[in-house]
Parts: sequence; C-alpha cells; structure tokens
Amino acid sequence: MKWFKLLASGFGALSVGSASILVLDEKNIIDLTDYPVGRAARTGITLASIIVDYKYALFGLDKETNEYETAKSKAHARSAKKMFNLCWKNRGTYIKVGQHLGAMDYLLPPEYTTAFKVLHSNAPQSSLEEIEQVIKEDLKVNSLSDVFEEFSPKPLGTASLAQVHKATLKSGGSNVAVKVQHPRVRDLSDKDMNMMDNALEWVQYCFPEFDLMWLGIETRNNLPLELDFTVEARNCKQAKENLKCFDWVKIPKIYDNLSTSRVLVMEFMEGGQVNDMKFFKEQKIDFNNVSSMLGKLFSEMIFVQGFVHCDPHPGNILIRRRKSNSSWFSFKSELELVLLDHGLYRRLSEDFRYHYANLWQAIINKDLKGIEKHSRELGSGEMYPLLTTIVTGRAWKVVGDQGIKNVALTKEEDDEIRDNAGVFLPHISQVLNRVPSEMLLVLKANDHLRGLEHMYGVRGHLSGFLDMSRCCLRALRELKVNRTRKLESGISLQWSILEHTLTLYIGLFKLLAYEWYLWFQEVRKTKRKSSRQNHQVTETTDSTMTGNAFVLKVPG
Repeated sequence: MKWFKLLASGFGALSVGSASILVLDEKNIIDLTDYPVGRAARTGITLASIIVDYKYALFGLDKETNEYETAKSKAHARSAKKMFNLCWKNRGTYIKVGQHLGAMDYLLPPEYTTAFKVLHSNAPQSSLEEIEQVIKEDLKVNSLSDVFEEFSPKPLGTASLAQVHKATLKSGGSNVAVKVQHPRVRDLSDKDMNMMDNALEWVQYCFPEFDLMWLGIETRNNLPLELDFTVEARNCKQAKENLKCFDWVKIPKIYDNLSTSRVLVMEFMEGGQVNDMKFFKEQKIDFNNVSSMLGKLFSEMIFVQGFVHCDPHPGNILIRRRKSNSSWFSFKSELELVLLDHGLYRRLSEDFRYHYANLWQAIINKDLKGIEKHSRELGSGEMYPLLTTIVTGRAWKVVGDQGIKNVALTKEEDDEIRDNAGVFLPHISQVLNRVPSEMLLVLKANDHLRGLEHMYGVRGHLSGFLDMSRCCLRALRELKVNRTRKLESGISLQWSILEHTLTLYIGLFKLLAYEWYLWFQEVRKTKRKSSRQNHQVTETTDSTMTGNAFVLKVPG
C-alpha cells in the first residue's frame, strides 16, 4: 500500500536523522533537524503517523454511528496536535501554512483550527545573536550600537517569517520597530515547499475528499513576496496612499535607508491587539465601533481600491484611542486602527471585483438569480449555494429564504454550518480549486475578520452590510464606467456615465433612508422600553403608598 511505503520512508529518514541529530562541527554543535534531511524526516514521520492513526481509529466503524463521530473527533485532536508540533519545530514556512489553516473554519474541523489559531499570536523565536547577525550582514555594520541607541533584546512579537524588536535610533532618537527575518528561512523555503507539496499529494491520495493542493500552490506563489521586505515597504506606502480617506487608519512610516530585503525599520506605533479583551475593557472600547471600522476598512480595500491586505490576523491590527483633539468640536473618530505587516497584499483584477461586488449586492438584496449568475462567473459552477455559504459564513437557507440582513446569526445556524462542513468537505475542496486565486486570499482575509466579529459578538450585524453595500455601489459605478469606455464613445459614453452615476447616488440615498429608518425604529423601541420601566416604577410607588395609607388608618 502506498501509505505504508510512506511510513517506511519516514522511519528510514528518521533513522538517518536520529543517528546524528547533534554533530560537532569544529566549534559548533549543529542540530541536523534544522536542515533539510531532518525537516524531511520530521515531516514524513508526522504525516505517516497521522495517516496510520486515522486508518486504525476508524477501521471497521459505521460512518452513520455516534461511535464513528467520537472516534473521528479524537483522531482529529491527536492529529492536530501532531501537525501543530511539526509546524512549531520546523518553523518558517510551516508556521505560515499553519496560520493559514487556523483561519479556515469553513473547511477544517474545529480541532484543527483551534490548535492552529495559537500560531497567529505566538511563534518560535530566533535568538538575539541570530537577529544581530542578520542586521549586521544586511546593514553592513559592526554592531547594533552603530545604528541603534537602544535595542530591546525581547521581541515585541514573533511571526512565521520574522520577529519585531523595539529600538531607538542613534540618529534622531526616534523610537522604531525593527522587523528582522529569521535566519535561514529564505534558504529553506523552496525545500520546505517541495516537502509540503509531497505531503499534500499523499494526503490527497489517502483521503481523496481532503484536497488541499490549492493551498500549496497559493503559498508557493506568495512566499517569495513575503520574504522580500522591499515588497512590504512598497505595499506599506501604497496602502497609506489608498487609505488616506480614513483619518483613523494609521500605517507606520518606513525608514528606507535602514531597510533591506531581510530588515525593515519602521515607525513604532503603540496600541492593543484587536483580540485583547482585557485591553478593550481597560480602555472602555466598544466592540461595535471596532467591528464597524474593520468592515469599512476592508470593504474599501476589496471593492473600491482592489489592493487588499490579505493577512489581517489579530497580531497585525492594533486599536488605540486617538490623542485629544485641539478643537472642542470634531467629527473625528475617537479610535484609531494601526495596520501592520504589509508583506502579503493582492491586487484584484477589475473582472474579479465586478463579479464579487455584484455577488455581495445580490446576497444582501436576496437576489437569487444574481447570486447564481455571479457565483458561476467566479467559477462555482452548479455549486453556487456552497460558494455563497463560504463567502458569507451563513446557511444557504437563510441567504436564499430569509435574507442575511433580515436574520441575525444564531448559535444553531453556526453549529449547523460547522457540522455540515465535514459532510461537504469534498465539494468545498472542489469549489476552492475552481475559484480564481484572488478569491482564496480574499476568503483568508474574510476568515480573520469573521473570527473577530464572532469574538466581539457582533457577527452578522446589519450596519456591516450597509457599509459594505456602499462600497459595492461605489466600486460598481467605477467598474461599469470602465467597461463602457471599451464599448462606447462620444455622447453615448457620456450618457452611460451619467446613468451609472445616477444609479450610484440613488442607491446611496436608499441606503441612507434605510439607515435613518432603522435609527428611528431603535429610538422608538428605546422610548417604549423606558416608558414601560417608568410605568412599572409608578405602579410600584402607588402600591406602596396605598399600603402605607391603609396601615395608618387601622385603629390602634
């Protein structure tokens, strides 16, 4: 059997590695498990162990029984722990893939996503000596003191490909954040990707319903960009220009003269992570406000700008209170979002944005024909209800029958989606293999944001759909005009532009009117509630007075 051969090869690789895990190389002891042969051994052993575990644990069990489901859940938990340990020990590219898996609630069992979510805020650290060596090599200096007055030995945060230290520049005394790539991660990335491609092929062979080849392809395409910090510097500047319409979005300034492909020196910005509940309570920050800001920000990126930050996990977004305004009267938001880690962006094509914006408009307006049309244009084929569920995180019967803006997400609906994820796993894999690569990164961003909404308890809030719909309308006006320019000219073109512009403003007016209607309904509801409470207080007071009066009238 093919999987048995894999197990044999895995143990063979382990015997090579374990025979000389530590060898003396003149002055240094080298850990061979941090080299390709050791990493391959660890990968092979882990994968073989997981495959054998599943085959043995589920052998002979009827899939329709509770016993099978219990055994499968336990196998998931054991395998998730093994996979997590593999990612943690191999570091680098493995951590990056583990982070991606941790956001795939719509595809993976909760045992896996729960285990991998830890990697979003916690990853293995490189030593200070290793970090200092990278800085000296790239900045061509003899020591850290040549550039920095102070350099904190403890990292502010550690990610899959790099870690960040706080420092003070020797020239000017500015506080900065220094992002330094883990040593050897670039050298090992190609070999790691080859190992993971082979592992995914084995998983697909042993479990045909679990096709994740698209994940390997997407990671291989994006990894070189994330490993070049000059790309991140350019993305950072482009994002700052695109988002200047939001005065509450803050993006760090880059020090180009101190930045290379492996070292990025940027302005130091403080704030609490958007998943830090303790920080929210201490600062008295409203979850609804933060959720609304995140929704506006990413709707603008996806639909209007078409230039999207595709790794918005909680460690990459900070929230803070704005410094006091000098004016006593201001419409400025009291909060600011700090957007970090600009290594992974995707520029969306106009064709994708057109159909994706139309899809969301159709979903919000419960337009089933529009949902089918634009889902098919995005590659779903006949499985457009499934793509809609993946995009929205809502059950198809809610999307199609009641409308997601009319029905709040319930625990029962959420549980139903999670339970059915395993049943529809083969179909989900097929859909993700069909859709454009742009969709995969947009879905990744959606997953991170949806996780935050779930944490805040505001998932499926109507205000989010209104903000998204505004961005869809603005984007569609621009995209339709661009399409028209290719087909028409002269008076016909000008008339079409006017028509698209009027459609935009009519749509925006309808949204504003609907928002005012909702506000009026909320005010009436609040007044009714207040009136009932006052009436109850009055009745209680009258009853008390009557009782007292009666007591006073009784003869002594």
